[in-house]
Amino acid sequence: MYSVKKSLNVFRCLIFLVFLLYPPYLHAENAKIGDLLVTNNATHLLVYARVMNCFTNDMESAILAGIPTTFTILADLYQVRKRWLDKKLIRLTIRHTIKYDNVKRLFYVSSNGDKEPASFKDYESAKRAMTDLNGVPVTLLKTLKKGEYYYVEVMAKLDKVRLPLHMEYVFFFVSLWDFETGWHREGFIY
Repeated sequence: MYSVKKSLNVFRCLIFLVFLLYPPYLHAENAKIGDLLVTNNATHLLVYARVMNCFTNDMESAILAGIPTTFTILADLYQVRKRWLDKKLIRLTIRHTIKYDNVKRLFYVSSNGDKEPASFKDYESAKRAMTDLNGVPVTLLKTLKKGEYYYVEVMAKLDKVRLPLHMEYVFFFVSLWDFETGWHREGFIY
């Protein structure tokens, strides 16, 4: 029994050393917000954005193994004020979750806990659904003042992955997936 524990500890140490020696393969260090666009329709201020370079090979392998993965995208709307701190008007929290069904061979992507998640047959389409904000309404236009300066800041992060039945002790490297982009800012005058 003692030799099994000892060999398991040696194995864990070796895995840990491999992760320390090759960190670029483990982190989505280059994850960033791109293609940020702030526009409007007849009634709402809308935000379009894309999270780029956020999937690592290990993360993709885990998703294909059926582990649900959630991205949280934050969007803040600020009003610029002269000689004073900018005023935060709105904070939106958008959660996109992907889960692969190995039996049906379908990817399911839900946004903010939708009752009916979107299903995709191919992984690339599911990844796009995970990383894109497509015209998310931020606020009603009538709450904005004409001629005032505003800006929207957007960032994304990977939620901590929770594995069932203490599997995180077996797959301890899952905690190394964590990424968080910097804030990306787009200003406008209403």
